[in-house]
Amino acid sequence: MAGESGLSGVGRLHDLFVTCEAVTPGEYKLRGKDVTIRYGFHPTPFGECLLATTDRGLCDLRFLTAPKSVALREFRDEWIGATLLEDDAETGAICHQIFDLTPKGGRAPFHLYLRGTNFQLKVWQALLSIPPGNLTSYGDLAAKINAPKAQRAVGSAVGANPIAYLIPCHRVIRSLGVIGDYRWGTERKQAMIAWETIRTASTSASHTHPATQS
Repeated sequence: MAGESGLSGVGRLHDLFVTCEAVTPGEYKLRGKDVTIRYGFHPTPFGECLLATTDRGLCDLRFLTAPKSVALREFRDEWIGATLLEDDAETGAICHQIFDLTPKGGRAPFHLYLRGTNFQLKVWQALLSIPPGNLTSYGDLAAKINAPKAQRAVGSAVGANPIAYLIPCHRVIRSLGVIGDYRWGTERKQAMIAWETIRTASTSASHTHPATQS
């Protein structure tokens, strides 16, 4: 199960580092039993989100496509054994760090606590290796995890990504260059891709032509 996947390592998102931990096989079956999850709803540059965290790391970040009550019910169903506590202060601080667009050095990694199948975890880890400003196809992503014939399953795993933005499933498009569907809405996906493209180009230009002092 999930804990046997060997999920580890660090992905890089802009100036953010992301580390991952998978639930154990037993924890996967218990669906959050004996786990306390703190959650809150917060604004982001890409719309309002529900963010949830545990003592072992961030476990969910989803954008709202329906009323808050619906988003919370769907999240609760996925972690049905957990104790949920609303804590806007704690989750708000995390959300601010994630979406703070001001570059800062020495920032601590974001640790993710992921509940998924072995296959899903492999796909999510592969997503973390896609650099900002870059896009990949479902076929290339399938090849990256040595499952070239499993494009449909890869697409399902991408769609099941529990932590939007930090695990950048928005960087996966169809092989013909079509943006394609997105769990949180195609317009939001387009906005993320456009923002990352502009920011990456701006960062590259500043490194190529550093400012000079008179």
